[in-house]
Amino acid sequence: MAFNTGKLAGKTVFISGASRGIGRAIALKCAQDGANITIAAKTTSPHPKLPGTIYSVAKEIEAAGGGCLPCAVDIRSEEQVNEAVEATVRKFGGIDILVNNASAISLTGTLETSMKKYDLMMGVNARGTYLCSKAALPYLKVAKNAHILNISPPLNMDPKWFKNHNAYTLAKYGMSFCVLGMAEEFRKDGVAVNALWPKTAIITAAMEMLGGGPEIASSCRKPEIMADAAYAMVTRNSLSFTGNFAIDEEVLREAGVEDMEQYACVPGHELMPDFFLEAADPDAQLKESKELDRRVAASEGSTGSSGTNVDTAEVTGIMESVKGIMSEDYVKSVGAIFVFKLKDGGSWCVDLKNGSGRISQGEHAEANATLTMTSANFVKIFRGQLSSTTAFMTGRLKIDGDMMMAMKLEKIIKKLNKSKL
Repeated sequence: MAFNTGKLAGKTVFISGASRGIGRAIALKCAQDGANITIAAKTTSPHPKLPGTIYSVAKEIEAAGGGCLPCAVDIRSEEQVNEAVEATVRKFGGIDILVNNASAISLTGTLETSMKKYDLMMGVNARGTYLCSKAALPYLKVAKNAHILNISPPLNMDPKWFKNHNAYTLAKYGMSFCVLGMAEEFRKDGVAVNALWPKTAIITAAMEMLGGGPEIASSCRKPEIMADAAYAMVTRNSLSFTGNFAIDEEVLREAGVEDMEQYACVPGHELMPDFFLEAADPDAQLKESKELDRRVAASEGSTGSSGTNVDTAEVTGIMESVKGIMSEDYVKSVGAIFVFKLKDGGSWCVDLKNGSGRISQGEHAEANATLTMTSANFVKIFRGQLSSTTAFMTGRLKIDGDMMMAMKLEKIIKKLNKSKL
């Protein structure tokens, strides 16, 4: 990890959404310097699936050496945000750093995104970031070396980042547009405004829920990489370092940190690239993907240089195994229709929405998600040799429709493996 320098001793850091995940990691990193932290988040009592509350993290911050003010805040509420900012100033005397970390996500297409979900994402991501910044700026303008740091991506306008989850991208890019505008607007005041985004997927409790379970961790890095990168950014000179869209690994390498394996959940394991980033060398990434396929195929004794020669009976056998776990209760718990389009093996429909479930060959007009891949990758995914999330992020799986529903695939595979597929 990057060592603390003590530069944040006595500084006050206001962080939205810091009751878990990346926000919590940033709070603890700053606390190690002796910083004062305001946690502005909604979670005041334990969630059955998501650990952490503003009070549990406050205890961790104090144990790490920092001061803490836990504030129950829905950042969509102007009144609650203003009250939290004023309470911070009364307790700590000002605000030196604002970290806009809170975010809402729904990876759904236009027709699958309810206006309630749309409003939630826009309200938390774009509006919440704008509101927190607006409320804190009068105090940031009089602070020494003031920073606003948004946990948001570079503005990549490739249509592929819009077509499957347009609403989420609009909301998340709203945070990034705040960086673009506010960096120039407040440059003269010495308030730095920057964005930070991870190069790879980061493991959090929410990621485990979206990705289908803790197994997804092997393809992720720990939140501490973002915390170390955030620390490196907010301790830089605000007069000269502003308007940047930074990537965690690049920030740390520039700061002299070379060992990135320390941040891997499973050192040496293939990592998923995060959304909104392009591969530095797409041809090399494709070559690496094919080489991985070749190695897996060789280890299985299969034919073909890229492992694509899969017996149709193998696919049929997997579908029979899926049929074996179907029940009315299980169908109710999933509530989705999947179509698997195998580039070299036709299409299969898995109905886990109606009755006690049904499997058939062909497509379905009411499919919630259509997953396109080779038969070889289909077999690897269902054998547990390739995470569907990893396959998607590395281009080996294409998903059309409701991506949140598609992510339930990991849970189906987990249930299959328990039944010894």
